Amino acid sequence: QAQLMESGGGSVQAGGSLRLACTYAVNTFYCMGWFRQAPGKEREGVAAISGTGTRTMYADSVKGRFIISRDSVKNTLYLQMNSLEVEDSAVYYCATRLSADCQSGLDHTLYNTWGQGTQVTVSS
Repeated sequence: QAQLMESGGGSVQAGGSLRLACTYAVNTFYCMGWFRQAPGKEREGVAAISGTGTRTMYADSVKGRFIISRDSVKNTLYLQMNSLEVEDSAVYYCATRLSADCQSGLDHTLYNTWGQGTQVTVSS
């Protein structure tokens, strides 16, 4: 299984920005996604990107604010988070699954390889 590791989390004020990164040890063209989980809440899909990077999808709550991208040369997945809101506070995880087209890309149950997460805290 590919080894994933998130970075870039931190604490920011509402309206600020963060860029998360997820590196993977072995290059992959499979679907990858970002998920988050806040205390007392279920894990939710935030954004996903197809193996080739041509298709992206976002949760309604982050559309227009977050951008997912990937760099196959650097073996890195990114999540640019802008206009952060307090409700965005959560542990963010990157994940991958054995699919290139990313159908149902925000369904966390379809992903089989996960990073350990990075904390994002947004204060008002």
